[in-house]
Amino acid sequence: MVRFVDVGNINRWAAETGVERILTDMVEYLERDFRRWPIFDKAPRVASHSPLGVIELMPTSDGVTYGFKYVNGHPSNPSRGLQTVTAFGVLADVQSGYPTFWSEMTVLTAFRTAATSAMVARALARPDAHTMAMIGTGTQSEFQALAFRGLLGINRLRVWDTDPEAIAKFVRNLAPLGFEIVVATGATDAVTGADVITTCTADKANATVLTDAMVGPGVHINAIGGDCPGKTELDAGILHRADVFVEFTAQTRIEGEIQQMHPDFPVTEIWQVLLGEAAGRTSAEQITVFDSVGFAIEDFSALRFLQDAVDQTPFYTDIDLVADPDDPKDLFGLVTAGAPVLV
Repeated sequence: MVRFVDVGNINRWAAETGVERILTDMVEYLERDFRRWPIFDKAPRVASHSPLGVIELMPTSDGVTYGFKYVNGHPSNPSRGLQTVTAFGVLADVQSGYPTFWSEMTVLTAFRTAATSAMVARALARPDAHTMAMIGTGTQSEFQALAFRGLLGINRLRVWDTDPEAIAKFVRNLAPLGFEIVVATGATDAVTGADVITTCTADKANATVLTDAMVGPGVHINAIGGDCPGKTELDAGILHRADVFVEFTAQTRIEGEIQQMHPDFPVTEIWQVLLGEAAGRTSAEQITVFDSVGFAIEDFSALRFLQDAVDQTPFYTDIDLVADPDDPKDLFGLVTAGAPVLV
């Protein structure tokens, strides 16, 4: 039997546990796996692009457990009443090849993206950071805010989105949770006085959400909206002034902000910072950029975290996913058992 967490169960688990606690607890799993980075199988995700979006498979393995995520990204979906991103994921035992855990990952991906952002910001943002600007208040925004508060103590938010309804949704969801929220008049106003800037927009375009002139010394930029070829958010001038940190360089050069740059543009993989093999923030004036596109190891960590978190709880079901004939070589006998005998 394979343990399965469906949408209803993950929602009930999140409601009982608390979103902010989930985000901060997940960081322990993420950081542990980032510190094991060299042992994982790593490759850019397998992507199938269309004019309306992308469908991707994201596999990895640590040699003991294999995991993959199926995920889409379709920016125009909300106009049709559909989610921009949907996903599910699987863990399997490497020794037997049998799947062991299956979960929805639309909600889980929202958790893992925000938890990863906050983990990286803890390593790269100034220790005295207290205000975050958020450009883009869509599906991911509340998770980001809660992760940054839970891990960095940031409670002051300056927000902007081109969609007034998205801003109203954000304020409605987070104001009751004790955040100090300023709705800015535009992107330039939003970043004024910010120590951290999160860009999280959905348009599949080479956009300039953040211009070079908008970024002052000492800022940490959490750039999470650029995640496929032809989709960026930052002025290239920012990248020239900043130190840029990535998950997996080969994938980020295809999908991230640095797709704008020369193939030799220098970047640092964040696992190196966490292991002390490379420098992170080196001064209060330094500009740091996390060019985040999402990587399979993060999904692996999130699935392992969820698998452990729901153990001995009512928040999963066992499903009969793998055929199990008495004789492993007689699959035909399994499908014909009980059939009438013709004479």
